[in-house]
This record gives sequence, structure tokens and C-alpha cells, in this order.
Amino acid sequence: MTENMQENVRTNIRTKKMMAPQIMKYIIVAVILAYIAVLMAYASGSSRPFEEVEAALSSALDGSGLKKMDSQMLKRNFGLNSADYAGVMYYASESSMSAEEVLLIRVSGDSQVQEVADAVSERISSRKNAFDGYAPEQVKLLEDAQQSVRGRYVFFAVSPDAEEYRAVFDGSL
Repeated sequence: MTENMQENVRTNIRTKKMMAPQIMKYIIVAVILAYIAVLMAYASGSSRPFEEVEAALSSALDGSGLKKMDSQMLKRNFGLNSADYAGVMYYASESSMSAEEVLLIRVSGDSQVQEVADAVSERISSRKNAFDGYAPEQVKLLEDAQQSVRGRYVFFAVSPDAEEYRAVFDGSL
């Protein structure tokens, strides 16, 4: 009987050694799936209406000294036509000596995301050139600008409070 018990113990040990890689495979697959789910949730946009996201961001901008700009200013400053998008919110400083501005756009289609991102990059570049040499603090704000693309929403902020505005944007989705 002792020999039979020893054989059973050896068989159990071999079986457990063979099961460990199988269990690890399932654990790795589960971790990968969880990681993909987190990425999809973060990278995806939002089903929230533009008006709700705009309201959250507008309330954060109250008291910031920024003024809501119209579609003509959007066209002048970014070269974008507000009628082409599902929603546009643009705030900027009334002072020409300030680079502060906040832009939120909900694009109508995925192809427009790159168009808006290019316009934002061009705006940053032109504003840096405009302020270079006489307003280094404004150039620093432009270098620290916050940009985000979440689904069909494009966010851009140049402000000492840009990170706060970005957090409000992210939280509103």
C-alpha cells in the first residue's frame, strides 16, 4: 500500500505541474482582456450630449476672464467653420497680449479629428511666433497647452489653469 500511495503522490505532483501552465495561460488572458477593456473605456468618446460637456466646462471657466467667442473668431483664429461640426465652444482672452483660450469641438465624423488637431497645432505655432521675444510667459503657456482627443471630442486649452480645465473635460465625459 505504501508503494501505491507513493505512486499516487507522484501522479498528483505530475498532474499539478502540468496544470500550472494551463492556469497561468488563463490568468494572462484575463489580464490582457481587462487591460484592453480599460484602454477602450479611456480612449473611447462619450455618449453624453455636447451641451452637457459644454456646460461643465463653461462653469469651470466662470471667473477666468475669458470671453465666449463667436464663429467668426473661430474662423479667424483657427481657420475652422463652426457649421461643419456637431458642437463648438470657444473662449478666449479679450486682450491681444494674452494667449489664453479654451476650445472644445465635437466633430461630426472621425475624419474631422485630424483637421481640428492640425488647426490647433498651427494655432500654437503661430501664437508662439507672435509672442516670441517679448512675452516669454505667454510662450510658456503655449508650450504647456493641454490637448486631448476623446472619441469625437477635441479639447484644447492655453491657460495657467489648463490642467484644471482638462480635468473638468475628462470628468464630464
